Amino acid sequence: MTMRVVFCDPYSQPEPWLDMLRRHLPGVGVEAWVDGTEPADYAVVWAPPQALIDQQTRLKALFNVGAGVDKLMQLRLPARLPVVRLDDAGMGVQMAEYVCHAVIRHFREFARYETQAAQGVWVRRPASPRTDFTVGVLGLGVLGARVAQSLRQFDFPVIGWSRNARVVDGVRCFVGAAQLADFLAQSRVLVCLLPLTVDTLDILGRAALSQLPRGAYLVNVARGEHVVDDDLLALLEAGHLAGATLDVFRTEPLPPNHAFWRHPKVTVTPHVSAQTLHEESMAQIAGKILALERGETVAGMVDLERGY
Repeated sequence: MTMRVVFCDPYSQPEPWLDMLRRHLPGVGVEAWVDGTEPADYAVVWAPPQALIDQQTRLKALFNVGAGVDKLMQLRLPARLPVVRLDDAGMGVQMAEYVCHAVIRHFREFARYETQAAQGVWVRRPASPRTDFTVGVLGLGVLGARVAQSLRQFDFPVIGWSRNARVVDGVRCFVGAAQLADFLAQSRVLVCLLPLTVDTLDILGRAALSQLPRGAYLVNVARGEHVVDDDLLALLEAGHLAGATLDVFRTEPLPPNHAFWRHPKVTVTPHVSAQTLHEESMAQIAGKILALERGETVAGMVDLERGY
């Protein structure tokens, strides 16, 4: 019997994805999932409906077209169904360059220079000591570790925090709830790269953000639900935080009347810090499908209890 793969992404046209999967899986039946599609061996998805899970009863694995699996965690998944996320597929370098740009732009005060240039003002700002500018990376998974190591290339002191112990070359690592406050207190810039779980929902509210040093800066490239918007705005207005670069939001697209659009200390980008690269992603997923068919283990397996 021919192996069958179904694809489902309610937010995009399926044909380009299907063409790429077919190129990487010659001889495999690949089709778009619709309500009532016959059960397949594998499903490749982004934000699928519960109906797909309910109807695809013989799946050997469910592949997520992205690194974050929080949308899948909202579904009722069979306990024994393997869920596999993308390892990197070109997202790591994008995330690293985005975060490095945001950190350097703040550190070198380029926003101030842009304002001066628009006003025709020629004033040099004094250089800041790099050794006093510690960057804290909240979340040290595949992308977090890549970002932390990239920041080290610019000689910033970099620290990291994760739920479980991690080792990242050149990065002082903090572990667990007991060390979170110490980590936050040392982060002049806080970069959020956490997975979204019940434990990390609203983690960056007033209590946590207030533990950052006065004048700290926030970069959020994880999920909008990590940040309590009103608490962030209040700390910006109070001067406790110097500013924020935000790429992800609770509601996307960000509503036109949201205060982030107009706040002079907030830089908004439309969820572009690490975009899924179609060809690289489909090649990686196809390779993992073939590996599973050969009885091999694959990277990127999701722990359904932890949610990442």
